[in-house]
Amino acid sequence: MSKSTIIAVAGKGGVGKTSLSATIVRCLTERYPDKKILAIDADPAVGLSTALGIDVKMTIDDIRKEIIASVDEGDTRGAVELLGEAKYRIFDALVETDGYSFIAVGRPESAGCYCKINSYLKEVISILSDEFDYVVIDGEAGIEQINRRVMEKVTHLILITDPSKKGCQVIKTIKGVADELVMYDKIGAIVNRMTDESLKDYINIDGIEVLSYIPNDTNLAMFDIQGENVFNLPESSPVVKGVREALTKIGVL
Repeated sequence: MSKSTIIAVAGKGGVGKTSLSATIVRCLTERYPDKKILAIDADPAVGLSTALGIDVKMTIDDIRKEIIASVDEGDTRGAVELLGEAKYRIFDALVETDGYSFIAVGRPESAGCYCKINSYLKEVISILSDEFDYVVIDGEAGIEQINRRVMEKVTHLILITDPSKKGCQVIKTIKGVADELVMYDKIGAIVNRMTDESLKDYINIDGIEVLSYIPNDTNLAMFDIQGENVFNLPESSPVVKGVREALTKIGVL
């Protein structure tokens, strides 16, 4: 098992998963300025870069496509050598920024086919995680990456839901699949976009500890629509306070 702390964030689409992943990165960089921190955008929708205010020039999938193209053009080097080159090139796609590094997986080769990108992603996560103290993975919506065992080894699995029956069902399903397929040390949920305290009584995610309830954050909604960086959110923002509380409870901060 890697010595790195690997935090995977998963949940139904549209529950604020990416904004919370970005805020996790922010909280880690503030608490651990001397540690090496990596943010991986593993969602083909590529939203984490926007939430972190990063301009992505190259993705992991771009590198994969270039290598496949060189093979198609008759490059006779062996597959092993090409994979070795891919591993080396991964570091070209890393964006170094203040306090952390960032890498985007990019979009898969064709609609509905994630198999190649997922097996490649698994390789990348294991190569990169050895180089960093903390890795935050913003996974795609739903359970696909867990199902395909992309996230085989994570230390902390944080499941995001909103106060909806569907959101709660999705994270219960993710936990069920993760219990069989993923080696994780700790798991917990964040209930985001709470419009009313009384909704707590109706949230049913049996067996998963709720790490924090985050009220609807109007600051974040405004930042979201303007494509603003979560690092600029005020300290008093519910999302910043809620993420910090969750990371403390699960033993990361």
